[in-house]
Amino acid sequence: MRISPRLRHTAASLITAVCAAGMCLGVAACGSGSSSSSSSSSSASASSSSSGATLNKIAGVTATGEPGKKPTVKFHTPMTVQDNTYSVLQQGNGETIKEGDRLCAQGIALNAKDGSQLMSTWEKNTPDCSIVVSKSTTTTAYYEILKGQKVNATIAFGVNDQNSSGTSYLMVLTIISRTKALTRAEGKVVTDIPSNLPKVTLASNGKPSLNLNGYKPDGKLVVQPLIKGDGAAVKSTQTVDAQYSGWYADSKGKLHQFDSSWSRGTSSQFSLSQVITGWKTGLTGQTIGSQVLLIIPPDQGYGSTDQTDSTTGKVTIPANSTLYFVVDILYAY
Repeated sequence: MRISPRLRHTAASLITAVCAAGMCLGVAACGSGSSSSSSSSSSASASSSSSGATLNKIAGVTATGEPGKKPTVKFHTPMTVQDNTYSVLQQGNGETIKEGDRLCAQGIALNAKDGSQLMSTWEKNTPDCSIVVSKSTTTTAYYEILKGQKVNATIAFGVNDQNSSGTSYLMVLTIISRTKALTRAEGKVVTDIPSNLPKVTLASNGKPSLNLNGYKPDGKLVVQPLIKGDGAAVKSTQTVDAQYSGWYADSKGKLHQFDSSWSRGTSSQFSLSQVITGWKTGLTGQTIGSQVLLIIPPDQGYGSTDQTDSTTGKVTIPANSTLYFVVDILYAY
């Protein structure tokens, strides 16, 4: 099923999978699960709700192996695991983690009952790069643990799962890299933009507004870079972290904004395999740090189907709408 970037964030990585199971540790905001812009702030409120939590240390867990490689973790089983617990199993030997850094981490989930491995990102080399160490987005307790650590550190977090199987486990993260996290597009401003396209104006914080400028859609996908970032090109198989706003125009040519990550105060992450065709086609090949204007015809958007708010039933995007998006590509992995 094709879904909107506002509807679902990827659950492919370890931390996101834990969040999707209702066990989000608050390291990063994970997945809105929303079907409307009005309700999609739930992830931000959920991640801040435990900001005052205090993490206690876990005793009796050790790890051996070369820092930065998959560790061998040992503990006596069965083990009682509680939420909001942690243990630094291995000190890192790389760069020091600072405010505003984006971290990539490999992870293992180990069953507290018998020590068996429930999940691992190491074998397929699919690290989670959604963690941004920031006072504004990371809960206080986790911020204090992560900031000041060094790359290649291994940290275990306790998760006391409340699902029907009651599978409590240790989530063991090894931080394998750090980069300065982007909060908006950064790069060279594109100057040779066709004059007949809609005009984009940016607020001081980077939030875009749109003026149709008399533009009349012709049923073709338009992909127009506005800022050219100097990062790697996005692949169609990747997960993208982005700030974006989206609009449609009614029959009188009036623009209506139906979604904006800027209004929610946090970027959104999504797999390009799970978004509408216009997003996947339009963002594939663009570079990290870029800002892109997408004009998406109905056949690459939602076609002849109304999009409705799952709570109220109100139509949020009418059928056969051309969609207009301004997307800041912050990261891809």
